[in-house]
Amino acid sequence: MSYLEQSFSVKFDYKIYFTNALFNIENTTLAHFFKERTAEGQKIYFVIDEGVYVAHPNLVHEIRSYFSVHSVIKLVPDFLIVPGGEMSKNNTALFDQIIAAVDTHGIDRHSYIAAIGGGAILDLVGYATAVAHRGIKHIRIPTTVLSQNDSGIGVKNGINYKGKKNFLGTFAPPAAVFNDEHFLTTLSDRDYRSGISEAIKVALIKDPEFFYWIEKNASALANRAAEPMNYLIKHCAKLHLEHIGGADPFETGSARPLDFGHWSAHKQEQLSNFSVLHGEAVAMGIALDSTYSFLTGLLTEDKLERILNVLVQLSFEITDAIMEIKDQQSPILKGLIEFQEHLGGKLTITLLTDLGTGKEVHKMDHQLLIKASTYIVKFVKTHAEINANSY
Repeated sequence: MSYLEQSFSVKFDYKIYFTNALFNIENTTLAHFFKERTAEGQKIYFVIDEGVYVAHPNLVHEIRSYFSVHSVIKLVPDFLIVPGGEMSKNNTALFDQIIAAVDTHGIDRHSYIAAIGGGAILDLVGYATAVAHRGIKHIRIPTTVLSQNDSGIGVKNGINYKGKKNFLGTFAPPAAVFNDEHFLTTLSDRDYRSGISEAIKVALIKDPEFFYWIEKNASALANRAAEPMNYLIKHCAKLHLEHIGGADPFETGSARPLDFGHWSAHKQEQLSNFSVLHGEAVAMGIALDSTYSFLTGLLTEDKLERILNVLVQLSFEITDAIMEIKDQQSPILKGLIEFQEHLGGKLTITLLTDLGTGKEVHKMDHQLLIKASTYIVKFVKTHAEINANSY
């Protein structure tokens, strides 16, 4: 027997920039980025979330003005405006439009496609840029809390297919991420709050002090105080980046601790036809897996109650009709099988042994999940009664 063998590694590096009013002519963050990297003939093409486009009606004008002053790269004059939200990842026609733009405008591998929007748009555009010409440089400009602190700063891209979340996708780091706090000012309260659940998630599995900070600042966060939110986004992003830079950035194994609370969240999004936001579903998934952790004896009840209370204080629903598990036929349980299929290998779920400490398990007892769901329903009822009696 004979064979040839090859082994090599590829270094990836990118920066997350934190700024305000990115396209203000006096803000040179973006211009400096291109001055350090741009060669002759490079172009930049923008894809914009329709919701952002409506909320910021001067955005296209501001971008054109910015690149007319800072002429460090050629701006493609046409802009692609696409519907935002998770449904954009279900529509392969939007993917086709991005690929058509690459062809029409001659966007090569050394040029850039910038996506401005929430996590779904970043996923969609990231996937298109990763496969067009085997990789076009991608710039992410996240506009939601969730995309600025989690999904927009990582290495994953994808679209939903055959009714399954992120069934098609790639691991492809962006060229850079620009977090502009100005975009957060026009978010609805629902979208603003949604992204906080990912900060709670990463705090619970990696950083107890961060969880204590969230507890202490829950009221300010709920009331949209800018300073604590800016801290939350930056620290959450830091924790995610530290994990991504670890031993398995492209998730070749079956362990995904950053998906704590996600097995049920992904299924709930699909079952709700994506009417439930990702962060809202994650909040319910955190509640379910934290309660399951308590019922297995891994987590004390007082710590579980702290988790549930901070979720409720931030105005999250911690269960609903879809998330309730009443018997073995409850549709949400199919999420376990789909989660395992998506990961490959054996089922690997992260549970909690403490605030800030996760533990991997490889099976979930359905009867115990039914009890966990019942516990949460009772908790919600008791909490509502206490609030009613306080008035």
